[in-house]
Amino acid sequence: QVQLVESGGGLVQAGGSLRLSCAASGRTFSTYAMGWFRQAPGKEREFVAAISWSGGSTYYADSVKGRFTISRDNAKITVYLQMNSLKPEDTAVYYCAATERTPTDWDKEYNYWGQGTQVTVSS
Repeated sequence: QVQLVESGGGLVQAGGSLRLSCAASGRTFSTYAMGWFRQAPGKEREFVAAISWSGGSTYYADSVKGRFTISRDNAKITVYLQMNSLKPEDTAVYYCAATERTPTDWDKEYNYWGQGTQVTVSS
């Protein structure tokens, strides 16, 4: 069982940066691949980034590639999402998720989800 709690969201101007954190509980955290997803009002949830259990492999949606960086610290059982050059279209609730499978952009593969953190980017 893994419990996830996101933090770090907020209001930022376009071009600014935010760093999201996802703190996990559970001794098996290091065996899970982790992902970040987001959902904007009136839109479906979409994949943002994912990272393998070791941190050696990362994956990004085209819309965030080059601006966002996913990382993890297994000693601190935390995964991060560094978001730079933010745009108004990045406004959404951001969720972290854990999967026992390999990293994927398919949300149905993820077994555990956090409650989400709001990110609002003003123009």
